[in-house]
Parts: sequence; structure tokens; C-alpha cells
Amino acid sequence: AAAGGGDEAAAPAEEGTAEDGKAEAEDGEEGEEAAAAAGAKKKKKKKPAGGAGGGAAAVNGFYSLPEQDNSVLRLVKNWRAVEKSRQSPEVNVPVAQQFPEADYPFGEEQEYTGSNAFRTTSAEKRDLERLTGYDYEKIRRAAECHRQVRKYVQSYVRPGIAMTELCQRLEKKTHELIAANGLECGWGFPTGCSLNWVAAHYTPNYGDNTVLQYDDVCKLDFGVQVGGRIVDCAFTIAFNEKYDSIIQASQDGTNTGIKNAGIDARFSEIGAAIQESIESYEIELNGKTLPVKPVRNLNGHSIGPYQIHGGKSVPITKNNENTIMEENEFYAIETFASCGKGYVVEDLDCSHYMKIFDAPHVPLRVKSAKGLLHAIEQNFGTLAFCRRWLDDIGQTRHIMALKNLVDNDLVQPYPPLCDARGSYVTQMEHTILLRPTCKEVVSRGDDF
Repeated sequence: AAAGGGDEAAAPAEEGTAEDGKAEAEDGEEGEEAAAAAGAKKKKKKKPAGGAGGGAAAVNGFYSLPEQDNSVLRLVKNWRAVEKSRQSPEVNVPVAQQFPEADYPFGEEQEYTGSNAFRTTSAEKRDLERLTGYDYEKIRRAAECHRQVRKYVQSYVRPGIAMTELCQRLEKKTHELIAANGLECGWGFPTGCSLNWVAAHYTPNYGDNTVLQYDDVCKLDFGVQVGGRIVDCAFTIAFNEKYDSIIQASQDGTNTGIKNAGIDARFSEIGAAIQESIESYEIELNGKTLPVKPVRNLNGHSIGPYQIHGGKSVPITKNNENTIMEENEFYAIETFASCGKGYVVEDLDCSHYMKIFDAPHVPLRVKSAKGLLHAIEQNFGTLAFCRRWLDDIGQTRHIMALKNLVDNDLVQPYPPLCDARGSYVTQMEHTILLRPTCKEVVSRGDDF
């Protein structure tokens, strides 16, 4: 994540349900900043809304939505038809309005096993869950927004789309469906859309004219937060079937990680299971058969309130880490599969930044840096942000001020993380909640 497979679709379901029906020198910068300002303010032609589309008119406040065909996307399943949906075919009804009683869909629930099997029926543990129910509501609202936004994105992402358009349409829809309100709810972190050998932390800055190609492998990683509870979920976008095996590797790796996660689970054992799963794959490219391997210096992570990296890392390779998962912890389980070195380094232009969570007060001497820090604190707090978003809030001349904040250890840059040039990396990620009675994959959907 940015600084940061369920069963096949079957019968029509209630809206939003996931599995089992429950449901990211000052002069020298002037040219770039002027272009950024123009990009931030440029008006775009209105485009027809994507999404399920074609649904019947509302009857008693409900719409009937047809199945969404995702067959153009490799290994992304279809969204089931929904007979009674409060979401419109135009995908413009905020999630909270769809669920006025705050009865947001549960994610996929998995029972604990072994010494924790008792938790499933424990009255004491059920009582403990009731005490944290309000927090669960926030998480499920964010997760339902994530599902509906990615369903919308899957309806329009095609070869030929500019990466900036891909991100801005996604981000606008997220704000619309979560009913964004400052730091109370909105984006969890910048939209990651890293391509090919770039594994993570790429989003276009203004002036970047990159276009998604048929043979690209794009990792779409975005987050939604409500009350600081961040749902972090990602999948791989590809159109060419030659990438199927390496996509399957990260899907299986993540599902293996989820299966092995749980209260008292050891990180070392989770990492070993993920590694074994990913390394069972290989990919044939240009007549050569290449091994698939986990990216050994990328990890899943715990998530804290307004803190995307909460302090614990979930490895995707075997190690000697004896740390365990604990009750009520919140994790992003993510895996990366590579046909390159299986190791990433920082490279390319930086777009992702984040105010350091526990940064001390530092007296700043540069006026522009003071102003930028205030804008960051007001708009993003300790959530990650990107340079496009600074431009969008009017901070178009931010390069030197941002460098000053980085130099003063107030803001951390997160440059793109890259494997060997010419290789391919895939990703899949879900957010899980270790409830007292069960493990809930809150971001699970029909698609993956």
C-alpha cells in the first residue's frame, strides 16, 4: 500500500454484499509549477458515468442492476447482478445514504481454527465485539465504498486511457461515494497505478502523459478512510492473457496470507506460506520460462488510526520473525509477485509523501514551508498525499517548500519502488480485521 478469490458469481444478491452474501532553486521550478497549476485547473469534458449501467428505473428507492462483465480484465471476476440496489446505475449515491441504518455489509468471515476455535461461539467474545461495533461501522462503510468505486473503475479502465484520467476519475468517485468531509472521511492515500516493473508508489504528477497500454501490468492500489480507519485494497489490471500466471501468483499469495493470518499467528509462518505459494508459479515470456518470486523487501502491514503503516510488518517470505498478530488488530495483507529480481529499489520521480506520524515540533524559517505544512496538516493530517493533490488545493509552487519539510524530517518522501527494468510485478491486497470471534476480510468483493 501507499505510504502505503472468492467463489464464482452465482445468483443475484443484495447490494454491496461480499463473500457469503455479507457483505493510497525557486526559478527552476516555475515552468513545472505553471504546468501543474494549469493541469489542476483545466476543465475536462463531461463524460458519461461508468459502472454497472443499464439498470432499470428505481422502484421504491431500489434499482435492479445487471451483472457487470469484467472479462476484458485478466482474472478479475464479474460483479453479480443485484435485484435490489440503492446504488444507481450512474453510481452517484453515497454509501451512507444507501445504508441509512449504518448496517453496512460485512466482509467475508473466516472462522478461527485450532486453539482459537472457541472464539466462534464464545459469549464473552461476542460481548467484546459489541463494545467496538462503532469502529467496525466505519471500517465497513469504507470497505463498501472501496468495492463500489473499484466496480466503477473496472467498467472504464481500458488500454488508451491516460493514467491521470484513470486516477482522477477514481478519486472523484471516491469523494462522491464516501461523502468526503475533510479528515473525517475521504481518501486513505494516493491512487497507486504502478506499471510493469514499478511495484508501488507511482501516481502521475501533473505533466505526466503516460497512457495505459494493452501489454502493461498495472497495480491499482487505493484507500478509503472513515474516522481514520483506512481500508487498503489493491488488484492487478492487465489485458493480455500471457500475464495470467503471475497475476494468479499474487492472488494466491494474498489468499494464502489471509488464510494463515489470525490471532496468535506468527509472522514467520505467514511469510513462509506466502513464499511457498508464490514460488509454485512460473511465467513464459518471449519464449523463455521464468520463475516467479515474491518481492522480498515488500510487506503487508498493520493499520492504525490515520496511520497507514501501523508498526507491524507482515512478511511475504520466510524469516525468523516471532512477532504475533493480536485480537482486534487491523491488517493489510498484500503480496507482490515478480519475474525480475524479486527486490525493489527507489527510483524515478517521487509523487507520494506523508507527514511523519510522530514528528516533533520544528521551528521553520522558510515562510513557504510553514504555509505548506499548515496546508498539509489541514487537508491530509498524517495521511499520505501526492503532488497532484497539493496542486489541487492551490499549493502549485510547492517543490522547494516540500523539500524543506523533507529536509527538516517533518515529511517523508515515498519514491516509486522498482524491480529490474523490463520485468513485471503483480499485486493483490485485502484488509482484514481480527475480530474477537472471527477473521473478517472487510474488502472482499465479487471481483477478487
